[in-house]
Amino acid sequence: MLIDPLLLLRAYAIGVFPMSDDRDADEIYWVEPKQRAVLPLDEFHLSRSLAKTVRADRFRVSVNEDFRGVVQLCAEAAADRPTTWINHAIEASYARLHTLGFAHSVECWEGDTLVGGLYGVALGRAFFGESMASRRTDASKVALAWLVARMRLGGMTLLDCQFMTDHLRSLGAIEISQRNYRALLDTALSGISLADESTLLSAGPGPEAASAFAPDLSPTLTVSGPVSGHFIAQLLTQTS
Repeated sequence: MLIDPLLLLRAYAIGVFPMSDDRDADEIYWVEPKQRAVLPLDEFHLSRSLAKTVRADRFRVSVNEDFRGVVQLCAEAAADRPTTWINHAIEASYARLHTLGFAHSVECWEGDTLVGGLYGVALGRAFFGESMASRRTDASKVALAWLVARMRLGGMTLLDCQFMTDHLRSLGAIEISQRNYRALLDTALSGISLADESTLLSAGPGPEAASAFAPDLSPTLTVSGPVSGHFIAQLLTQTS
């Protein structure tokens, strides 16, 4: 059963998100962590090796080119994750949210093959990261680097990572209390009204998200041609 888009957005606005116990499970439950993982955009840790990979454009990085593909990649079983919390209802619900302009993906490609990426929900100046996957070394890290750079360029302020992992900690994520998270969330969502469904859905996630997840960043940067990994690495080095 699909989750109503307005219900999903209202849940994120109060710090709650859905999960399931298994890919084929029917039930969905709502989660609000007492300790929240967030990644301060000014503190993203770009290691030398990751910077080298980003600068070299080892992967072609795109935005919203294959949202469903990224979700399906994240939902696949892996050696270190035999099951997943992304059941079929959650997958379909986020696909609908993507169609409405609130859910976004960042993809990493080798030729025509999707080898990594991430997806989540944008609302106001916040991005709620749902999941990431990698089928090549550093693919998910590269996707996250591009996400952080795009969020900074778009004027977004909150990158919610939900639960802390060693992987996220190595990239600069920190844990904060539920109370402090809600304060950051309220600030990031200032100006967003969730009272009226038609107004919210027609207005979209906000101008910051529209800028951050634009397919082509060059108009924002007044440069010609596609943005390179060298530019992304330079931006992150200057601000981290």
